[in-house]
Amino acid sequence: MAKIFLDTNYFIDAIHRQPEKDILSALKDSIICASTLSVHIYCYTFKIKIPSPLLLIQIKKFYIVALSEDIALRSLTGPTEDFEDNVQLHSATEAECDLFITHDQELLNLKFFGKTRIVSDLANNQL
Repeated sequence: MAKIFLDTNYFIDAIHRQPEKDILSALKDSIICASTLSVHIYCYTFKIKIPSPLLLIQIKKFYIVALSEDIALRSLTGPTEDFEDNVQLHSATEAECDLFITHDQELLNLKFFGKTRIVSDLANNQL
């Protein structure tokens, strides 16, 4: 069973922008991971009122990687100049994810971060 990390943009697509079932059904045989920071960004961006019964249901579909002091410190050293991108990448490696799915071209250009392959979608990338 593959472990797949969703970058914030893809996480928001999965729970808000696109029909949730499309993205999540494509990942049904995988462990789907996301960062605590992605949940924060989603709530802040879309002004989600808490408590949110719908968000509580959606979050249970993911393994949420905690934002630890270690991830924060590693994120301050790179690999990119963007702290949030670095948190996402380090969170994926912390969770030992096989794939990291993103729409961010700068991250896609990296191709790999540690053992985690960076891709734009699942097409031709199933493990």
